[in-house]
Amino acid sequence: MTDKEKDIQTDSQDTTNGQQHTPEESNAGGQANEQVNEEKAPEEGELEKKQQELEEIRDKYLRLVAEFDNFRKRTAKERVELIQTANKEVILALLDVLDDCDRAYKQLETATDIDAMRDGVVLVFNKLKSTLQAKGLRPMESIHEEFNPDLHEAITGIPAPAEELKGKVIDELQKGYYLNDKLIRYAKVVVGK
Repeated sequence: MTDKEKDIQTDSQDTTNGQQHTPEESNAGGQANEQVNEEKAPEEGELEKKQQELEEIRDKYLRLVAEFDNFRKRTAKERVELIQTANKEVILALLDVLDDCDRAYKQLETATDIDAMRDGVVLVFNKLKSTLQAKGLRPMESIHEEFNPDLHEAITGIPAPAEELKGKVIDELQKGYYLNDKLIRYAKVVVGK
């Protein structure tokens, strides 16, 4: 760069700092303003698109939240209804046994034949057992089994009548039961020492 060019460049910088512009510079400045305006226009369009996308996403989110809330309320209501009517099927099955018990009770008042009454009671008892077994109830076999605290509740311990009965269940005071292979009542037992 020559000395003249350096002087011209220095002069133009001085005039720019002093806010003096030549007509060529002011024309260049006008073009720069137009470019800034042109750049702002596409940015504003993009901003509007982003705002619209944001509104759509917000709308989807609100709908999803409302749908989930409805689902939660519906399942809670169904759960309450299920709990309230869970035993309905079992109760309906036991109503036949209850009817048989009512008939047996009426017969006890007038019956004179003890053997016939006993047979009737046995029939009602067997019907009750078969109805409950059909619903998944199964009695636990505990007598002469090894004492298991996960299945048995030891009421007392007595001296074992035989050596092989030590630590085993000698007597059962209350039967234990399973419902569909899940323990629902522990057996109350007497254990041999």
